[in-house]
Amino acid sequence: MAFSQLIPSPSSSSSLPHNPSLNPVRLSINPNLASSTPQHRLNILRRRRRKPNSILRCSASSFSEKHHTNSPKSDDVVELPLFPLPLVLFPGAILPLQIFEFRYRIMMHTLLHTDLRFGVIYTDSVTGTADVGCVGEVIKHERLVDDRFFLICKGQERFRVRSVVRTKPYLVAQVTWLEDRPSPSKDTEELDLDGLATEVETYMKDVIRLSNRLGGKPEKEIGDLRRNMFPTPFSFFVGSTFEGAPREQQALLELEDTAARLKREKETLRNTLNYLTAASAVKDVFPSSSSSSS
Repeated sequence: MAFSQLIPSPSSSSSLPHNPSLNPVRLSINPNLASSTPQHRLNILRRRRRKPNSILRCSASSFSEKHHTNSPKSDDVVELPLFPLPLVLFPGAILPLQIFEFRYRIMMHTLLHTDLRFGVIYTDSVTGTADVGCVGEVIKHERLVDDRFFLICKGQERFRVRSVVRTKPYLVAQVTWLEDRPSPSKDTEELDLDGLATEVETYMKDVIRLSNRLGGKPEKEIGDLRRNMFPTPFSFFVGSTFEGAPREQQALLELEDTAARLKREKETLRNTLNYLTAASAVKDVFPSSSSSSS
């Protein structure tokens, strides 16, 4: 569900991602091939090169357990300033922003004197503004001479918009917190989730390895992507790497079941691996035509 009819459209000048290289594992998705149904979900992902001068990196180590162990109660209703953006923020992910539209500069002035937290919520011209988003907490900021702001934010709790409090000078809504539902058979579910997370990590490594090969990059060992994360934060980390398909990312963010999220990500990665395997076979048979077409 979207509530775009209640709020003004964000200006394209509201903010800009400051440094797109902050995430060392970024699987780019062709948005025309991403779908909400498993059999049609993304076909093309690739790993982008990490730039050495990144300020912060959105790596697996960013996805700690903090926002799960200390989350507010799901039935709490709070007021939260919202920032509609054409991107999806996940718990634990790092988001760099430049703020220079007047209404959002006002919001930043307020936040810097309060709790440094605001809601990032996905919006586009087709689906409107989503009603599920993620809190971004400002962990680093710089106020520039022309009153613009450079921010580094980290994703915290997910939320669902219940009602709009006001739209001017910036959007404020009443929200409740969103958490994954616990399984009735906890012990069995934990084993299943851990196995699912391991399978997803294996598929991610295979996709990265094959993407590097197709891109002509040297073969090298793919490191530990999970880094001892529990399944829920790991599922958010995986979703954050599905760059280029924000609607698919939004669908993953809205799921309230860790197993369902991991299964969807596994299917997405498996479809991608099948595509890349076929592309690699074509390249091996017709190396000259592959290189000329790229």
